[in-house]
Order: sequence, then C-alpha cells, then structure tokens
Amino acid sequence: MYSMTTVEPITPQQISAINLPGVLISIGVGVAVWLVASFIISGITKRVAEGSRLFKKPHFRWVAPAFRVLDHERRVQRANTIGSLLRSVIGVLIAALTIMYVLQNLDVNIAPILTSVGILGVAIGFGAQQLIRDFLAGIFITIEDQYGIGDVIETSEVVGTVEAMNLRFTRVLADDGTIWYLRNGEILRVGNRSQGTYIAPRETSADEAAPQQQAGE
Repeated sequence: MYSMTTVEPITPQQISAINLPGVLISIGVGVAVWLVASFIISGITKRVAEGSRLFKKPHFRWVAPAFRVLDHERRVQRANTIGSLLRSVIGVLIAALTIMYVLQNLDVNIAPILTSVGILGVAIGFGAQQLIRDFLAGIFITIEDQYGIGDVIETSEVVGTVEAMNLRFTRVLADDGTIWYLRNGEILRVGNRSQGTYIAPRETSADEAAPQQQAGE
C-alpha cells in the first residue's frame, strides 16, 4: 500500500538560494551590536549611579544650590531602572532586525510575516492598554524624579513612605502599617513631602484644647 502523500526533495536551486554565509554574518553582527550596546549602557548606568562630578569642581560650586542632591539609593535605583529599560528596548530592536536579515538570507518572504506581526501587535496593544499605561507612567516618574525610595508621598488614596517602585507599580508603607500597591498609571496626583519644605501640622494637646473650649463657651 503506497502513501498518497509525497515529499518533494529540495532542488539545487532552492539550496543555492540559501545564503549561509549571510545568515552567519547577520547573527554575528547582531550579537556584536548587542554586546557593544550592553557595554555602553552599563557604562552610562554606572556613571549615573556614581553621580556627576562636573558641578563639584570649584568653578561650578555656585550652581550646586540650584540642584537638589539625590541620595545614593535613589540615584542607583533610577540608573538601574533606566538602564534596564534601554537594554530591553535595544535588545528587542536588535533581535527583530537580526531575525529579518536571517530570514532574507534563507530566501523567506518576510512581507506576510511583517503583516501578521503588525496585526498581532495591534491586538496586544488593545488588550494591554492599562499595562502599557502603567509602564509609560513609571518611565516618566523615574526620569522626572517625581519621587523615589524613602520619600514620603501623598496621593488620593494613601499617605506613606515609598518602600519600592518599578515601572508597573509603587509600594507604599502607610502610617498605620498597611502596605499599599499603587499602579503607576492610576496615580493622577501625587505630592512629595520629602522634596519640598513640608511642615507637619502641630497637634493640639489636651491642656491647650481646654482653655480654647472654655473661651468658646
């Protein structure tokens, strides 16, 4: 009994259409670019974490009061967050370009693939709007230094100390000991008591409240 399906052998023309050196070169160039980009990003992250020494020179000391000095923990946190974001974005771009060049060297028509990826990206974008919103808000919070670890912030939901933060959410320890997880995209208004000259309201003691009550009577 013979099988109804037949396997067509690969013709010499199809084999010749495959550019094996081009595939290897594309992969090698992609890996090399990724290593160089990672090295540059690591150097930038390290410099940002250590802090700039430009305004510490005698000629620029008059500018120092105009800049708010960030503590080491916050500076390291911001540098690591920005470095991680840059690595992710550059890694995705390099991987996508490398795959495209590899497929071209394999004589694969990438036009239908790009169309399918575009449609899939639009579908994922509609389904993950809130997640994208949280990530974008986290990026701007970190870059603009709206608040950082150790700051006392006040939002519409809670007043407390920032214990941890990333691009998706912020963890806040409230005064009563409650741990709050705030999604960055839902923080519409935030006040940072650690950046300004916040003065806590003076609590009125019982001895001071009694004469005021008698005077009111």
